[in-house]
Amino acid sequence: MRSRFSAFARGDSDYLLATWHPSTRPSTLELDEDRTWYRLDILETRAGSPFDTSGVVEFVAYYRAPTGAGSQHEIGRFSREQGHWFYLDGTH
Repeated sequence: MRSRFSAFARGDSDYLLATWHPSTRPSTLELDEDRTWYRLDILETRAGSPFDTSGVVEFVAYYRAPTGAGSQHEIGRFSREQGHWFYLDGTH
């Protein structure tokens, strides 16, 4: 989760797509260049240890935009395959 947040903060759509599970990954990803992500708070994690094949992360990500500051609260699901974690989906 932290690496994906960092990719949002850097505007690295290639990394975001590469770490998105193929079953739910969009074909393209357009990031809002006017949105600056600056803080991530992890509220809760469930599973996701080195021995798990799935995990859940509840987080709040904060951003600044020309229209003002905001945040995104999400519960994200992740899947581990061949030693790599992939983002599946999330609910807001």
